Amino acid sequence: MPLGPTWTIGDVNITSIIETEQHWRFAWLLPSVTDDLIASVPWMKPHFVDDVGKLILRIQALVIEADGQRIIVDTCVGNDKPRPTPLFDMLDTTFLDDLKAAGFPPDTIDQVVCTHMHVDHVGWNTRWVNEAWVPTFPNARHLFGRIEYEHWKVTDESDVFGDVMGDSVAPVFDAGLAEIVESDHSLTPSVRLEPTPGHTPGHHSVHISSGGRQAVITGDMVHHPIQLPHPDLVSSADTDSAAAIASRRAAFARWEADDVLVIGTHFAGPGAGRLVAEGDGWRYDV
Repeated sequence: MPLGPTWTIGDVNITSIIETEQHWRFAWLLPSVTDDLIASVPWMKPHFVDDVGKLILRIQALVIEADGQRIIVDTCVGNDKPRPTPLFDMLDTTFLDDLKAAGFPPDTIDQVVCTHMHVDHVGWNTRWVNEAWVPTFPNARHLFGRIEYEHWKVTDESDVFGDVMGDSVAPVFDAGLAEIVESDHSLTPSVRLEPTPGHTPGHHSVHISSGGRQAVITGDMVHHPIQLPHPDLVSSADTDSAAAIASRRAAFARWEADDVLVIGTHFAGPGAGRLVAEGDGWRYDV
C-alpha cells in the first residue's frame, strides 16, 4: 500500500502505515445504517462511502514520534494468521516493507500500544519465523490495558476472531516484552491513554498534546465517520453498546471543545479532521 497520511502536532509527528483498505457492506459492521441515512450525510462521499454504498474501512497502524520515543499504535491484522473472517485470513501484505520504507524498521520501535485486543489491532505484534510466532518489535515495550487484558484472559471468541491471544499476545508476554497499564497511562510527556470503554471493556484512545495543539487516535470507539453525526449508531462488534454510545458522546463533545484533531483509526481518505457540533451530532471538517 502507498504511505498513508502524516500529521504534525507541535513537536510530535504521526505517520499512517496502511495494511489494507477494504469496502464492506454497512450491515456487517453498522447494521442500522440505511441508504437513506447515508444520503442524508452528503460529506460521506467520496472519502468514506464508495459509489455502491459500501463503507470504506482502513486497516492501519499509526506511528508516533514524540519525546525521543517511537510508538506504534495498533498493529493491524498481520500476515500468515488463520482467521475465520475471510478478509483477515492468511494475509500476505507488504506492511513490514512499508514500515521500513517509511523510516521505521521494527527494531527501532520503542513502545507498542494496542487500543484494545481485537484481531485487527494486535496482529503485527508477532510474525511467523522458523515455525514459531515471535515478536515483530523486539526492542519495544508492549502496553496492554489492565481491564482489557483481564477481559480477554477469560473470554474466548476464537470462533469469531481466531486464536488472537495465542498467536498475537501470548508470545509477547513469553518474551518478557509486555506491560499491563491503566487506561489513563502516560507514555511520554506528550502522549497518554484516554479511557473510551464500550466497544470493549478496557478500550482506550491515544491522546497527543504538544506545542499547544492536540490530537487523538480513536481506536474503535468510533469505526466510521457516519457515527459522528449519528453517535448512537452501534457496531455489531461492540461489547457494551450503551457504554460505547456514552463514550462517543462524551469524547466528541470534549474533543470539539478542545479543538482536538481526530484521527480515526479506521477512517479512510484524509483520515483526520476536527469536529463541529451540528444538530444532535457532529460534522467532520477535514
